Amino acid sequence: MKQSKYNAIVIGGGFFGCRMALALKKHMKYVLILEKETDILQRASYANQARVHNGYHYPRSILTALRSRINFPKFVSEYQECVDSSFDKYYAMGKLLSKVTANQFKFFCHRIDSPLKPAPKNIKNLFNQNLIEEVFLVKEYAFDAVKLKNRMLNELEDAGVEVKLDSKVVKVQNIDKLGIKVFVESGDSDDSITATYVFNCTYSAINHILVASELPTIPLKHELAEMALVEVPEPLKHLGITVMCGPFFSIMPFPSRGLHTLSHVRYTPHCYWQDTENFSVEIGNNPSKITRKTNYPHMIRDAERYIPRLKDCRYVDSLWEVKTVLPQSEVDDSRPILFRRDQGIKNFTCILGAKIDNVYDIPDELQFLNSEET
Repeated sequence: MKQSKYNAIVIGGGFFGCRMALALKKHMKYVLILEKETDILQRASYANQARVHNGYHYPRSILTALRSRINFPKFVSEYQECVDSSFDKYYAMGKLLSKVTANQFKFFCHRIDSPLKPAPKNIKNLFNQNLIEEVFLVKEYAFDAVKLKNRMLNELEDAGVEVKLDSKVVKVQNIDKLGIKVFVESGDSDDSITATYVFNCTYSAINHILVASELPTIPLKHELAEMALVEVPEPLKHLGITVMCGPFFSIMPFPSRGLHTLSHVRYTPHCYWQDTENFSVEIGNNPSKITRKTNYPHMIRDAERYIPRLKDCRYVDSLWEVKTVLPQSEVDDSRPILFRRDQGIKNFTCILGAKIDNVYDIPDELQFLNSEET
């Protein structure tokens, strides 16, 4: 590290951590990112579905849908060279088990002012009419996570944010008026650094640092999620499709691999666990030890009932990642950001981003820095 003390340290070099560091650099001279992987944007920012949209995915959470509606054009404009808009996106409503009807979905989109049109006949013909009520053309894109990483590396360098890779934060410790001490494992060596402000942006590992630091944990739900990567047949190559809202599936372009991801509400989660006050659940502490046998055969058998041409997909491999949400989001599939200031230590903040375009909600949460000497 170039400094022995920083104004701010961000733990976690995912998209949220990087954006947080850039926002902090506007207030502070010395900002450091500590990332345990060998590069930034390697975990959830890469392996979760590369989807950006106008709120269509949240008909049961009008607030989350509205935030997506507002943030979507900001993300598309700011990161246009990373956005893939070369495909048409369709949302289909199932006749059975769906939690919304076609009319309810139209009314919802009208409420949040998100555009949609009836799908053309050739697209409707791809679907099993016995199982699908209606299909809509919507405005939804994907992003290329590799291009986004390269863009972010350039932005961090230009802004003068220091990035330290292969550096795992073990714990933090309050040192009163001197700030916060951060203990780091890097290669074969251990080190400690101090900072006035520390931001824990480690997504699924937020509570790991809190437990090691003997600080109060935050209730979170985790899933070991599998995204199957597939090569789709020609009629589907330039399409993205989501069948919703219930135990259905999505097939979306994944630009950084030139493939599609297939995710299924029932088969993508392999197991789940929750962080509570009793955080000593072994499976949650060691997700890497969970057996990873693909559920692709189950996913594709169910999906091809709705879109018969999917039977010609070619499975390539799977992305695996721990997906983390707030427990209350289970009710309505909402995706609010979590922003906890002074989590057991003054100036130690925990942030859970959830959706990639939630980053535009962060600056409002940092306004307290304007009134503090940094």
